[in-house]
Amino acid sequence: MTRVVLLCLCALALSACGFRPLYGTLGADPGAQVVFSSIYVEPIANEVTGYELRNTLISLLHASDRLEGSRYKLTMTLHEKREGVAIAADANATLTRYGYTMEATYQLTDVKTDTVITKGNEIERAGYDVAASPYATEVTLQDERRRAAQDVAEHVRLDLGVFFAQRK
Repeated sequence: MTRVVLLCLCALALSACGFRPLYGTLGADPGAQVVFSSIYVEPIANEVTGYELRNTLISLLHASDRLEGSRYKLTMTLHEKREGVAIAADANATLTRYGYTMEATYQLTDVKTDTVITKGNEIERAGYDVAASPYATEVTLQDERRRAAQDVAEHVRLDLGVFFAQRK
């Protein structure tokens, strides 16, 4: 009996804590997903990685791939850098590890007024080993690019969710 009373008291105390789900709905408030679906994600310049990032954003946000009917436009620029970070201490001094950096700068524009309402920057870093086969090393690089695009897209979604939640 004491446990039931304590559980009820805890539930009552937590109900007034002000917690609000970021992506969910609360009463008449439709939540972030309705806003996300009104965002048009522009194509991103980098061929392979830009394509991967754009598709991941469209999927995560349930956004539009068409400007018609969209309330917001998300524009991104992408910069990638790959550099050798470890060298074997042998007579050949060969590279054994690469560092990969993806930097994405974004801005969200209101389509009706053509004004930027928020902008941000996301950076993802990864490292990968050089394999004996050049093909295997290239496949590893492609995998790191895909993972970085996924992480950047998730960070952008979180940034936009927080922005719209604070705006209300």
